[in-house]
Amino acid sequence: MRLSTLLERVALSRWPIAADVIVPAGADPDPELLSLTHDSRLVANGSLFCCISGAKVDGHRFASDAARAGARALLVARSERTSPPVVQLVVDDTRAAMGPLAAAFHRFPSDSIEVVGVTGTNGKTTTTHLLAAILRSVGRATEVIGTLSGPRTTPDATELAAQLGAMRDRGVAAVVMEVSSHALALRRVDGTRFRVGVFTNLSQDHLDFHGTMEAYFRAKARLFIPTFLDSSVINTDDPYGRLLADTAATPVHPYSLDDVDGLLLGPSSSEFTWRGLPVRLPLGGRFNVSNAIAAATTASVLGVADEAIAAALTGAPQTPGRFEVIDHGQPFSVIVDFAHSPDGLERLLEAARPLGAANSSSPRLVVVFGCGGDRDRDKRPLMGEIAGRLADAVILTNDNPRSEDPLAIIESVRRGMRHAEKLTIEPDRRSAILDAIAGARPGDTVVIAGKGHERGQERDGVIEAFDDRDEARSALTELGFLANAGRGEPRDRKQRPCA
Repeated sequence: MRLSTLLERVALSRWPIAADVIVPAGADPDPELLSLTHDSRLVANGSLFCCISGAKVDGHRFASDAARAGARALLVARSERTSPPVVQLVVDDTRAAMGPLAAAFHRFPSDSIEVVGVTGTNGKTTTTHLLAAILRSVGRATEVIGTLSGPRTTPDATELAAQLGAMRDRGVAAVVMEVSSHALALRRVDGTRFRVGVFTNLSQDHLDFHGTMEAYFRAKARLFIPTFLDSSVINTDDPYGRLLADTAATPVHPYSLDDVDGLLLGPSSSEFTWRGLPVRLPLGGRFNVSNAIAAATTASVLGVADEAIAAALTGAPQTPGRFEVIDHGQPFSVIVDFAHSPDGLERLLEAARPLGAANSSSPRLVVVFGCGGDRDRDKRPLMGEIAGRLADAVILTNDNPRSEDPLAIIESVRRGMRHAEKLTIEPDRRSAILDAIAGARPGDTVVIAGKGHERGQERDGVIEAFDDRDEARSALTELGFLANAGRGEPRDRKQRPCA
């Protein structure tokens, strides 16, 4: 594609950009472009290289390297002298321009696919997978982009446009994607058109990046404008959702737990009636019912019949690491969940509390969790307070300490706890999980929170293989419980105290 063609496509789109085209002496004024990237390591002959100023590295530093590697054009915020000389597009904000340019380069793939964007503090992953299951059940070829599909919840704009273009070319009809607040603030989805935008909820998280809840909300709300969306599906049980529904400039389809009747919650399933139709959702937890209603409402907006939606929810698959029950025949429940925000942990523990009531007159709720390093520090004592208030025993441990001192993170969480008698500190996460499971009694519920589907533990730049689900299964096996062996006490089982 010629540079002039690319610029014409952007100018005629809903995403026009203002760029000064600078052609240094000796540069081709209208080069043939074969690729578009913001990663200098991926520059090849014929690339348009986008110089992005990141939190740690300024891409303008690599402009000359890119030209030598074969880049035929540069997207810059300031003109750069390169050898060999190449044409440059000078814009005020390279991030804001990169998305529309990438989308135009890939022929605006979101114009040919039904793209649904799901945003919110909690519930994005489960909602996207439930919606994808519904759409697939009626024959729509559907892909999911999100936490479980790549290193970032929402890919950078160049990667996203390329993924959507490849999906379109192989016949994908719909894409359901998680849209993070970082992605919205950093303009990763600029250039993408969404048939529907879904708002699940908003609670404290990522304040290390956004600074305030108001800024966090503004980032989320940026998705709900006509430039991005045709329609909005918004959770009006959430106060920020109600505010968004009142101010959104697109048609709003609200949803609420009031949309269901006869709700019955179990450890690994929920039963309810939605629009007069019975649903047996194979997921536990009230919050998962809310996620299911979000998916159902969105599917309805996309034209799926209510009967097909109810049937698909009944047969929906488990979302990895989201209220995932680990069952090895033990007489107590073990649940792994990604909850890593105050609201997420509170909802998780409230959902887990009733699970043991049918098997014990005095069931205990045990939680193993930690907080990640180099992230929002203000939420740590809040999560400690929630765990101490809602659980009977708390084991504080590591959760991706990154560059921080693990014990300092644990101390920050501990300061929020008002019930020190419930607390055990075990920095080694593997040992913490084993201790919690070994100390569980019949009817108890052990919740392992924070990592969910993740398969690594990061510390000092090194990621060690680690999966809470595998560790829970290993602990159960070590203690004599075998999957599908029936429930009961294993022979010679050794109990460990949980607190």
